[in-house]
Amino acid sequence: MSSKTDLVVIGAGPGGYAAAFYAADHGINVTLIDKETNPGGVCLYRGCIPSKALLHIAKLINEANESEHWGVSFGKPKINLDKLRDHKNAVVGKSTGGLGQLVKARKINYIQGTASFVNSNSLSISKADGTTEELIYDKAIIATGSVPAKVPGLSIDSPHVWDSTGALNLETIPNKLLVIGGGYIGLELGSVYASLGSKVTVVEMTSGLLPGADKDLVNVLHKSIAPKFEEILLNTKVVDLKESKKGIKVKLEGEGIENPEREFDKVLISVGRKPVSTGFGLENTKVKVSQRGFVEVDLQQRTSDPSIFAIGDIAGDPMLAHKAYGEAKVAVDAYMGKKTAFEPNAIPAVVFTDPELAWAGITENEAKQKGIKVEVARFPWAASGRATSISRNDGLTKLIIDPETDRILGVGMVGVGVGEMISEGVLAVEMAALASDIALSIHPHPTLSETVMEAAEVYFGHSKDLFRPKRK
Repeated sequence: MSSKTDLVVIGAGPGGYAAAFYAADHGINVTLIDKETNPGGVCLYRGCIPSKALLHIAKLINEANESEHWGVSFGKPKINLDKLRDHKNAVVGKSTGGLGQLVKARKINYIQGTASFVNSNSLSISKADGTTEELIYDKAIIATGSVPAKVPGLSIDSPHVWDSTGALNLETIPNKLLVIGGGYIGLELGSVYASLGSKVTVVEMTSGLLPGADKDLVNVLHKSIAPKFEEILLNTKVVDLKESKKGIKVKLEGEGIENPEREFDKVLISVGRKPVSTGFGLENTKVKVSQRGFVEVDLQQRTSDPSIFAIGDIAGDPMLAHKAYGEAKVAVDAYMGKKTAFEPNAIPAVVFTDPELAWAGITENEAKQKGIKVEVARFPWAASGRATSISRNDGLTKLIIDPETDRILGVGMVGVGVGEMISEGVLAVEMAALASDIALSIHPHPTLSETVMEAAEVYFGHSKDLFRPKRK
């Protein structure tokens, strides 16, 4: 069986379905291929969406436990794991099912199956119904995404050792959980299980949580979440995992580890993700792949093969769904011959712990590493009326500013709900806003978003809620 299409998109995650939808909206004959029944990819099925559903529930549990501080007592929350799992699955089903309806509405040729390149202009597709189809195309967009990375020697085959997908299955609530990796995935899922009642230990091999994130913000987050975890062990490695009758025996190595051999019910390995760039015939094309497994692309998402584009996790860091959305539009525009390039000044990053952490543009750490002269304006949430009214003073808003032009180069935040607030920072960086633009933009009071304006006022030395000496 053989068929033809103008554009084929391989992988229906956030980048893939966005590319297919955008192409279809412009009248392009497009085929979308994915192994799932509906589009969604890792993000909707096993990542962003189910984890955020669980993090919301964790936040409710934490608020219920902390409400006695305000004079309101709910009693100890009761966890119905089956119902919790059903809720998470329903959220996934609603999201992916909605995308399935949009595929039909756009009249996209959706094929459930796995594709492999025969050459630069044809694919062999093993369909879910057991049949095989050859698809000839003009251009292809690869959007195969990523999978959880493994640690050589530690990723043993055991039901007691999870990756992020296993943790999201909610099969059980372990009494003792070890999280290997203090990045955003480990902290988010660790927070979920800590709220559900697990005693969570986090092990991070570097000197701080969230390596690469702004240290000011990370320090605030660390201080806030540490009481919720059993332990946070920095500068520490897990050097051995062995299955036992009760779970997993672990051997630790690091500074100040008095008890290196411990036992946990479950171990979550969350040391990042790696791109899916093998197993589907790329070697039969002219596509070049880097040593790290990323497909090499130019500013229009074109690979070294004239017939093939690549977007999303497979096209390089950062591995974020919203970065894939942007690349999808650029790739399709390039396919249509438009003048376009993917060169954003700010790709926001959000860690959905409680408090949340978010940043966009350059960080203070990056400025120091690159020798870029900046001034930093900080507004602590201890001075925020809104933060005080909800007992959430564990926050900080900071602006990274070019002292010669007063241009906003970066924005960082930590605190409740900053994932929703960071978009103002993205816009400020992208539009080359000045600190005065932010300071003169009237923000509603009392709100947490007001702290962005107040940080800009701090820069000029006249914040209404905080005293800081004027700049010289």
